[in-house]
Amino acid sequence: MAFENLSEKLQSVFKKLRSKGRLTEEDVKSALKEVKMALLEADVSFKVVKQFVRSVQERAIGQDVMNGLNPGQMVIKIVNEEMVSLMGSETTELEMNPNGITVLMMVGLQGAGKTTMTAKLAGKLKQKGKRPLLVACDIYRPAAIEQLTINGGKVGVDVFSMGTNHSPVNIAKAAYEHAAKHNHNVLMIDTAGRLHIDEEMMSELQQIKDALSVDQTLLVVDAMTGQDAVNVSSTFDEKIGLDGVILTKLDGDTRGGAALSIKAVTGKPILYIGVGEKLTDVEQFYPDRMASRILGMGDVLTLIDKVQEDLDQEKARELEQKIKKATFGFDDYLDQMAQIKKMGGLSSILSMLPGVGSQVKDLENAVDPKAMGRIEAMILSMTPEERANPDLLNPSRKHRIAKGAGVDISEVNKLVKQFEQARKMMKKMPNLMGGGKFGKKGKFTLPF
Repeated sequence: MAFENLSEKLQSVFKKLRSKGRLTEEDVKSALKEVKMALLEADVSFKVVKQFVRSVQERAIGQDVMNGLNPGQMVIKIVNEEMVSLMGSETTELEMNPNGITVLMMVGLQGAGKTTMTAKLAGKLKQKGKRPLLVACDIYRPAAIEQLTINGGKVGVDVFSMGTNHSPVNIAKAAYEHAAKHNHNVLMIDTAGRLHIDEEMMSELQQIKDALSVDQTLLVVDAMTGQDAVNVSSTFDEKIGLDGVILTKLDGDTRGGAALSIKAVTGKPILYIGVGEKLTDVEQFYPDRMASRILGMGDVLTLIDKVQEDLDQEKARELEQKIKKATFGFDDYLDQMAQIKKMGGLSSILSMLPGVGSQVKDLENAVDPKAMGRIEAMILSMTPEERANPDLLNPSRKHRIAKGAGVDISEVNKLVKQFEQARKMMKKMPNLMGGGKFGKKGKFTLPF
């Protein structure tokens, strides 16, 4: 995951600070030196790091902090506040045209994931009640139009294309007319990328902007390219003007410095981030939540959003009733596994819980994905009656299930035992799904 190494190093620094009852000025400077090195290794811009450390140090060595009851905690609080400020302080919303069709022009280099992100964002806007139309203006890259059409279909959004024999400007104009006739209120133009920035590319983008009065020009950049992403953002802004940036591949094994540098260097806000390969793996960018993740403080608010968005509330209510009546069966177990997969998997959920971030790797190793697959195979090898009533599982039935799933009988016995333990626990906790930390926002439980 992005920021993994940075997060681990910062948490190590903070642990040392917390262990000291009182802090000297030298303690603070020494800690900030480690913070500085960690940020540079994460590929954060040197100028940004220099200013960040200076700002933290000026605040951290003040009398209120040094003479406070818990100076270590105060320094961490300052680091958090400065990091939020660095990434933009407040969440920036996409500005919509209140008087007609909002025209969004998606720009970027080849390989950044622009076409896929355009479809992802269209799906997100559709969820918010908008009626987007995707426009295939990349007439150069082989299969770009087909890719946009397929992804548009997957998110349930219409796609406008005229093949490769028309100019991007004419395609964009025709798409605008089509959108007006068919009641679309957001036009999303997927423009052509290049392997590098060139004048021809910029000229084409400027022509589209002039022809359609584009409301928002959004740059899609690959977070894994680090400082290159920041440089690309600066160049695009100088040449055609940007309104915002979207970071892709923030879920990869990346240093993630771009997220901490772009706003400070270009002045342009990060609007959305790509956090996975699925077309639903896109999140609005919240500077405070991202800072919390980086500093190992979790991100419960995003977890609640994911629960609200992905969890089948009707199934959750049904499951709550089954638990109360002690009729929870293996089908429900499967449903819970499916819900967790939908939310990005167990590691994705755990990484958002406070204090768990740095331990996700250990937890991932403990929960073997292959073992999860075997559990699913065993449950699917049961008859509908057995799944509904686990008490039917006698030795001969267990042997049949083991054979059907291609596993040893010991694994079936282990599954049944774990399930029985989970069921006993749920009988003792009838209010397990009754709000908890999530309150009215959503109900959420794990079956294992």
